[in-house]
Amino acid sequence: IEKGGARFITTIFDRAAPKGTGGVKVGGNYAASLLAHKMAVEQGYDDCIYLDPATHTKIEEVGAANFFGITHDNAFITPYSPSILPSVTRKSLMVLAKEYLNLKVEEREVLIDELGAFKEAGACGTAAIITPIKEIAHNDKSYFFEAPGNITKQLYDLLLSIQQGEQEAPKDWIFEVG
Repeated sequence: IEKGGARFITTIFDRAAPKGTGGVKVGGNYAASLLAHKMAVEQGYDDCIYLDPATHTKIEEVGAANFFGITHDNAFITPYSPSILPSVTRKSLMVLAKEYLNLKVEEREVLIDELGAFKEAGACGTAAIITPIKEIAHNDKSYFFEAPGNITKQLYDLLLSIQQGEQEAPKDWIFEVG
C-alpha cells in the first residue's frame, strides 16, 4: 500500500453520464479521462475526482478507480451511481469491511460536502487494489485524510492475504477449475 497517499482534485469534466457506457469496461470510457488527468497533474495533483454529470455535487470516481471513505464512526461508504463502472475490488472491500472488520457498509450517493465526515479515503480497483488518498481539493477548499489510515491498511492487508491464499476467503469467492 502506498505510503503518504495520493492527492486529487475535482474536475469540471465528466467521465461518464447516465444512459451512457460508464458502467461498462470499454476503451472509450478511459479516453475521456485523459485531458482531465493531464490538467490535474499540471496543477500538482496525482489525478482527478469525477463528480456526477448532472449536478457536480456527488462523488462518482477517482481517476479510473472507485472511491471509498471511512467515516469518523468507522463506516465504509462508497458511491452508488448507474454511471460508475462496477468493480470487483470495491465489492470485495465492501464484503471484507462488513464481514471481517464489522463495519457498517453503505453504498449510496456521496456528496462532495460530506468529505469532512471521512477520516480515511481511498481509490480502489484491480490494478492498484487500494491507493490511500491524503488530500482532495474542491474549489477553494482542501480535505485531508489519514493516508494510509488504519482501516484502509487492514482492508488492503486482508484482501492481499486472501488473494495470496494466506487467509480463508469468504464463502463462494474461490472456485477450483479443472
